[in-house]
Amino acid sequence: MSDELITCDLSPLTLAGEPKDTPKVQKITDMDCKQHIFSIMGGSVTPVTGVTCALEATAASETESGIFSAECELCVEHESELDWFCVSEQKLICSDCAVVGSCHGHTVTPVATRVTALRNQLVDSCEKIQLQAMRIERFINQTLTAKEQNLQATASKAREQVLAQVSAAREALEEEEQRLLEEVQTEEERVEQCLLTQRAHWSQALESLSQIRSQLVHTLTNMPDTQLVTCFQEIAERMEETEGVGEPRDTDQLNLNPACSDSKLLRGLWGAAVLLGPNAYGSPHLKFDEHTVSPLLSLSEDLCSVTFLHKKPRQNPPYDPARFDCLPNVLGSLSMSSGTHSWVLDVGQSGAFKVGVCYASLERKGSGNEVRLGYNNQSWVLSHYDGDYSFCHAEKKVPVKVVRRPKRIGLLLDWPSQTLMFYEPDSCAVLYSVTHHFSAPLLPACAVADRSVTILH
Repeated sequence: MSDELITCDLSPLTLAGEPKDTPKVQKITDMDCKQHIFSIMGGSVTPVTGVTCALEATAASETESGIFSAECELCVEHESELDWFCVSEQKLICSDCAVVGSCHGHTVTPVATRVTALRNQLVDSCEKIQLQAMRIERFINQTLTAKEQNLQATASKAREQVLAQVSAAREALEEEEQRLLEEVQTEEERVEQCLLTQRAHWSQALESLSQIRSQLVHTLTNMPDTQLVTCFQEIAERMEETEGVGEPRDTDQLNLNPACSDSKLLRGLWGAAVLLGPNAYGSPHLKFDEHTVSPLLSLSEDLCSVTFLHKKPRQNPPYDPARFDCLPNVLGSLSMSSGTHSWVLDVGQSGAFKVGVCYASLERKGSGNEVRLGYNNQSWVLSHYDGDYSFCHAEKKVPVKVVRRPKRIGLLLDWPSQTLMFYEPDSCAVLYSVTHHFSAPLLPACAVADRSVTILH
């Protein structure tokens, strides 16, 4: 059995918010405890100086509080009053249990001390609850009330802002509509005037040719040979008149100029409406066609990312007539010949790539211009190389200025208007737009010569 008994005035409690300035644990010997306890119970033993004095004060307070009343429960083992609390086992014990019983060596404290601490803790808890209730009440009465009062004004201001922006957009659209309609009307009148002029000119020429022909036929059929011989000069003059009439030719002046209906404002609003809509990232089924992947590229398992292989060993895929064999090209799996399509590519930090569209008939073998994206009349791409951006088609490059280097590039193909647009998804800024008469279905096309490009969904 241990020679020491561990006691304390107040042990740590399991309840939240317990005061942290708990009195330190005191250690007394068995003899000291017995003397103290016996002095409390019988009063015949002289208490030990210091420790027992404190315990006598505790006992006195316990007596005053009624803990030692006749109604107190008794220890079953020692038939003593349960006036101590074992913190280790969380139960009431008697003094004998603490000294020689089952709780010897445990942390114990007088019941009165324990009760006082619990009462103080309950008081603190009640005060905290009261303060919390006051904060909640203040939040309801002040903050929420103020929010409710401010809600109507804020909502009204938001409505006014929406209406103002829509009104400004509507006004700009109405002005642009009027301008474009006037442009189309002016162009239509110009073409109609050209058509009328051409019709009058060629009708007159046709009538003149008809008269000359009739005269020549009459001369041929009715004039005697002797006179026909002398009329050679007259016949030559008639023939010269016919040669002066010339041949009719179709020109662009007879067609409506499509630029008359072109508008940056409308194109930008239309593009933004598509790009910011629910289908901004296109079809979730768009993948790279594994049959077209160059051996210079590595295709991810989900078929959405291609990575340029800088060093050998490179891919050695089986022969496929659809595969690019010499250039780092790859095509998408989506054929587009109607409707509106958009998709987004993550180009990351790639320093050399091309993204765009091409016909399915694009040559796949070799490294000539007929295979290089943007160097033939079957592909339209936005190219990035050595920090420069350009639009490429049929060996022609148009420089493209960007405010900042985009990490993602979006493509928008509107088949009805035959419009291909390259844009930056983060700002919806249009990088380049081209209108072309596409004569066959288009496929997404991509070339990578640095790092990787990924289709985003």
